Amino acid sequence: MTGRAWAQPIVTGSTVIFDALREWVDEVAAWTRPSAIDFCDGSDEEHRRLIAHDVLQGTLIPLNPAIRPRSYLCRTDPTDVARVEDRTFICSPDESDAGPTNNWVAPDEMKQTMAGLYQGSMWGRTMYVIPFCMGSLDADDPKFGVEITDSTYVAISMTVMTTTGDAVVAEMVRRSNLLGHPVSFVKCLHSRGVPIEPGTEDAPWPHNATKYISHFPATREIWSYGSGYGGNALLGKKCFALRIASAMARDEGWLAEHMLILRLTSPAGRTYHICAAFPSACGKTNLAMITPTLPGWRAETIGDDIAWLRPGPDGRLWAVNPEQGFFGVAPGTSDETNPVAMRTVERDTIFTNVALTNDGDVWWEDMTPTPPEHLIDWHGNDWTPDSGTKAAHPNSRFTTPLNCCPTVPADVPPNGVPIDAIIFGGRRATTIPLVAQARDWTHGVFMGSTCSSATTAATIGAVGVVRRDPMAMLPFIGYHVCDYLQHWLDVGSASTPEALPKIFYVNWFRKDAQGAFMWPGFGDNARVLKWITQRIDGDVPALESPVGYLPYAEDLDVSGLDMPPDRLVELTQFDADGWAAEVPLIEQWYDSLSSDGKPVPSELVDELTRLADGLS
Repeated sequence: MTGRAWAQPIVTGSTVIFDALREWVDEVAAWTRPSAIDFCDGSDEEHRRLIAHDVLQGTLIPLNPAIRPRSYLCRTDPTDVARVEDRTFICSPDESDAGPTNNWVAPDEMKQTMAGLYQGSMWGRTMYVIPFCMGSLDADDPKFGVEITDSTYVAISMTVMTTTGDAVVAEMVRRSNLLGHPVSFVKCLHSRGVPIEPGTEDAPWPHNATKYISHFPATREIWSYGSGYGGNALLGKKCFALRIASAMARDEGWLAEHMLILRLTSPAGRTYHICAAFPSACGKTNLAMITPTLPGWRAETIGDDIAWLRPGPDGRLWAVNPEQGFFGVAPGTSDETNPVAMRTVERDTIFTNVALTNDGDVWWEDMTPTPPEHLIDWHGNDWTPDSGTKAAHPNSRFTTPLNCCPTVPADVPPNGVPIDAIIFGGRRATTIPLVAQARDWTHGVFMGSTCSSATTAATIGAVGVVRRDPMAMLPFIGYHVCDYLQHWLDVGSASTPEALPKIFYVNWFRKDAQGAFMWPGFGDNARVLKWITQRIDGDVPALESPVGYLPYAEDLDVSGLDMPPDRLVELTQFDADGWAAEVPLIEQWYDSLSSDGKPVPSELVDELTRLADGLS
C-alpha cells in the first residue's frame, strides 16, 4: 500500500505549522517505529485507497452495492466493542481537578507508562497522520487537531466524522499567518499496540488487552493505546469534542456538551432551535432525526450527538455541531422508530458489529418485525432465530457522513444557530413526568445535574442499572464535576434571563403497572416539542409544582392518538410520593460529588432544599 510520504511538502508558503507538526510526528515515529508514514490529504481517492486496503485485510466486508452502494461491514474483536470507561483517565496536574467522577493519574506518571507501551508499537505498520478540524473551517473559532494512528479503520472513519487533510492544514497556516504565531492543535496519539513481526500475519481487528485512553487537559493532548473501537480510537469524538473541549470551554467561557441540535419549524413558519442531552442509546439520535406526526411540523437535523454552545454578542447561546458524521447505535433503529436514520444509512456507510444477510445486506435486532431465517452474526457465525443469541451486538454502530441524512439543512451558519430551548432527559419508569419546565436557569442546571437513566450497552458493565448522569456528561467531563456545574451557573449569570434558552426535562419512558410504556414516543415526541415551543412563546399556561412547570393535560396535543385522559394526567402530574423517595437519592448523589471536599455549588443545594420543602 502506498500513500503520501512525510517528506513531501504539505502546503506552500508559510511552514510555521508544518515545522511544529513535523517535530511532533518525528518524535512519535521515533517511539513507535512505523515502517512508513502517510500524511492523509483528505481526498476521495485516498478514502477509496484506504478502504481497499481494509477490504484486502479483511477488516471491511463489502456489502451488496445494488442494495447499499459504497457500504461495508466491520467486525471487531469480541473484547473490543465499547467505550472502556474504567481505562479512561483525566491526567490533570492536580488530582483535585479531575474530581470523583474521573479516573486520575499524574501526567508525568501516565506519560512514562504509556511511552513504554508505545515503544515499537507500530513496527511493521503504516503510521497515518490525520490533520482534522472540529466545526466548520469557515467558523470564527474552529478547533484543530492532528491524530496519529496505526489504524487504517481510524483513518477512514476520521474522514467520515471530521474535515481532514490538506484543507485543514492550509487553514491552520492561513490563521497562523494572520496571528503571527502557530495556531494551537490538540495532539491525538493512538496505537492499537500490535506490531507486526516479520513473517507474521496481521489480524482483521488487531488490538491489545492492555488499554488506556488518557487525556491531558493542561497540554491539550490525548493518548490512546490498545483499543481500535469507536470513541476509544476516533479521538476527535468523545475524547476531543467533549473531554478536552469541556476544559477548553471552561477556560474560554462556553459549553461543550453531549447534545443533539434540532431545528423545528411550526406550521406557521416559526423556527426554533433546540439542544437536548440524553445518555447514549436513550433516543438522542431518534429525536435528532424525528419525523413529527403532527401535521405541518417539520424537523431538521443539525447534529445528533455533540453541541458546542458559545455566547453570542446578543447574549444568546449559539450552538454548532463540531462533527461531520454520525456514529449511531444500530439496534432498535427501524423504519418505524427512525425512518430518517434508515434513509441516511442507505449508502456510504460503515456498519460495525451488525449481522450480514444472505443477499449481502445488514440486519440488527428490531430492524424488521421478523428476523431473517438465516444470517451471519457479528461474530461471523451462522445464525437463525433459534440460535438464542443476538445477531448484532447491542452496541453495534453505523458511521455515515452528515450529507447522507435527508433532514440535514444546507443553510447552517458556520458559527451556529441560536438556541431557544435546552432539554435534558433520561430513561425512568416512574416518578419523572413526561415533561417539566425549569423555573429559571439555576433550576434548569439543578435538573441537569440530577439526570438519571438506566445504563446501556454503550458502556462496559451491567446493563439496566440506574445511575446519575449530569447533563448526560458523566463519562465525558474533562475536569471536576462540581466545577463543571459551577461553570454552567457562570455561563447563565453572564447573560440575561431573557436571552438564555428555556430549560426542560423530559421522560419518554414512564411505564404503567403492567410494565408497558405509557407514551408512544418516537415521532409522537413532537407533541411534547410543540408544548415546549408554546411555552417558549408564552402561548400556554402551566401548573407550578415543586419540580417546575408542568403541562395541563388538555394543552398537550394528542389528536389522533389513542390516549385515555387518565393516562395523560398520570404522565404529566406531580408524583409527591415518588419525589419524596427521590430527594434522599439526590442528596446521596450530591454527597458523592463532593466526596473529595469540593462542594456542590450552593445554588444547587438550595434548589434541592426548595424541592424538599415543597414536599412537606
